Amino acid sequence: MSSQFPGFPKELFQFLRELRRNNNRDWFAENKPIYREDVVRPVQDFIVAMAPRLHKISSRYIADSRGNGGSMFRIYRDTRFSKNKLPYKSNVGCQFRHEAGRDAHAPGFYVHLEPDQVFFGGGVWMPPGPVLLKIRERMVSHPEEWMDLIKNKTFKKRFSEVKGDRLKRPPRGFDKELPLIEDMKLKSFFVMQEVDESFALEGDFINEVERAFKAAAPLMQFVTRALELPF
Repeated sequence: MSSQFPGFPKELFQFLRELRRNNNRDWFAENKPIYREDVVRPVQDFIVAMAPRLHKISSRYIADSRGNGGSMFRIYRDTRFSKNKLPYKSNVGCQFRHEAGRDAHAPGFYVHLEPDQVFFGGGVWMPPGPVLLKIRERMVSHPEEWMDLIKNKTFKKRFSEVKGDRLKRPPRGFDKELPLIEDMKLKSFFVMQEVDESFALEGDFINEVERAFKAAAPLMQFVTRALELPF
């Protein structure tokens, strides 16, 4: 399995721009062969190339290049409960989630490709209540572990801080005087590095993603341990 990747083709972003202007089923059906060639194929190649790199960071996080049910998110939007009825996403997302995870809310490393917006990193996004509780409880029981990761020089230089929407008040059941109470207000825990779209076309892109994943590993390890899963 090769870990080399030449960068994404410019046609990937061109397709996404066209899709943004023509977000309807007729246009997509007509251009689906282009989508498969210019978007799906290079993303699958990227996932294949990431697999051995990811395995060195953690063998429990999976790079799955299958067209359906793998690491690449579907292009189709779920419009059932949304006011936005556009049928397709104008971005491509890859989540390398933990082997125990089943959906986008599981811990995972992530890569986002969108015209004028490319970023990558890791964490857990809007986890369900029981998962969120376990993360907060570990912050209480292992505060030194949390402080070590957020104060790490490599971590701070690349990501600055752990991000996510926050509660206005301390979470229920936790003392407002706890040392880490502000971080415990987070409802998601993730870190992301943003780069120019043009950089995604370069061969060094995959190397930078790998470096970001390595820098995010302490956060991923903290979350994984909080869920009593192997890292």
